[in-house]
Amino acid sequence: MSGGHSTYSPTTGIGRWMDARMPLPRLIHDSFISYPVPRNLNYAYTFGGILSLMLAAQIITGIVLAMHYVSDTTLAFQSVEKIMRDVNSGWLLRYMHANGASFFFIAVYIHIMRGLYYGSYKAPRELLWILGCIIYLLMMATGFMGYVLPWGQMSFWGATVITGFFTAIPLVGDWIQQLLLGGFAVDNPTLNRFFALHYLLPFMIAGVVVLHVWALHVVGQTNPTGIEVKSKTDVVAFTPYATIKDAFGMIVFVFVFAYFIFYIPNFLGHPDNYIQANSLKTPAHIVPEWYYLPFYAILRAITFNIGPIDSKLGGVIAMFGSIAVLFFVPWLDTSKVRSAVYRPWYKLFFWLFVANAIFLGWLGSRPAEGSYVIMAQFSTFYYFAFFLIIMPVLGLIETPRRMPNSITEAVLEKNKAGASVQPAGAAASPEVKG
Repeated sequence: MSGGHSTYSPTTGIGRWMDARMPLPRLIHDSFISYPVPRNLNYAYTFGGILSLMLAAQIITGIVLAMHYVSDTTLAFQSVEKIMRDVNSGWLLRYMHANGASFFFIAVYIHIMRGLYYGSYKAPRELLWILGCIIYLLMMATGFMGYVLPWGQMSFWGATVITGFFTAIPLVGDWIQQLLLGGFAVDNPTLNRFFALHYLLPFMIAGVVVLHVWALHVVGQTNPTGIEVKSKTDVVAFTPYATIKDAFGMIVFVFVFAYFIFYIPNFLGHPDNYIQANSLKTPAHIVPEWYYLPFYAILRAITFNIGPIDSKLGGVIAMFGSIAVLFFVPWLDTSKVRSAVYRPWYKLFFWLFVANAIFLGWLGSRPAEGSYVIMAQFSTFYYFAFFLIIMPVLGLIETPRRMPNSITEAVLEKNKAGASVQPAGAAASPEVKG
């Protein structure tokens, strides 16, 4: 599906001259206009375009905000207030950027879940999946460093707690922490480093996104059936079929995004972060941003020693392991069937996994005490069991449903099923005469 002869034909002299020297218009045409995509893509596949839109919005608003932000511990909090009050449309830029981070993660989590559900990581798309995991890691680092910049109470203490966990790593832990902080405590060097990295990392993300899209166009797009393209009837041109669907998905997503910006802009933030950082006053309950809460719950779930590994190091290993395991998903899933549509047992365990991940997020917002810790331990076990036990074993013992022979057959069967549930008499309703 990724190959084939280019259909681009320059119609002007300038176009032919450009095409002979740097065929950028041909690349755009072949990649985003005539590129063939499966004809059965649903709206779950629009989140790739939505993520590109959100990345562009974050970079643009971030560049403008950086023109007014001051990365100094004595002025950072006031500079954010100045942006909100004195800079033309500064409140809009800041709310777009702050809420944009949350919506960026909402979109990427849906994108990841779609990949897990439809088996988008299976051969030959392993590298495509790994590049996506790298993007996710860079996003997490960028979001964490950006959260420190407003220099509020949660910014300061969140940075103190999270960087403190690196000290649990034997031999190099203290060195890593000092490298991140630029000293022995969260202070001005930390803020300067985090600001520089927060500005740089989005451009690195954009670079990996280019590789991600390139890899996608080499191996071709997956689809809800998980069946590879077998004939020209299985595909349609990217434009207008996929672009119209992507555009509609983006519009709906932007409407929801705009609602948060204009009506509840602080809903996804923490109240303590609107108080200037004070190293002498610890908040009652230190929590990271909501999109890190599942991993924060996993970190705190390890309250016991595992042989020579103490609980603190065990928590750090579990937290990083919960992200690292995603890189190995293409080899952990042993099923030869790609899509969960035809795997009834995997579908059940998948939705339990989604519910468990949301539950972990809620547990991460609760105090690390009593029954919350026990529930977090059970949820952490299921998180890892899904990847390390259920995926490998289920692929060997599960009996999948019958799969169609082609994408076209699947579409025709779906249309036929839809027509069969049409109410009797709907096709030929009698005319009512007065």
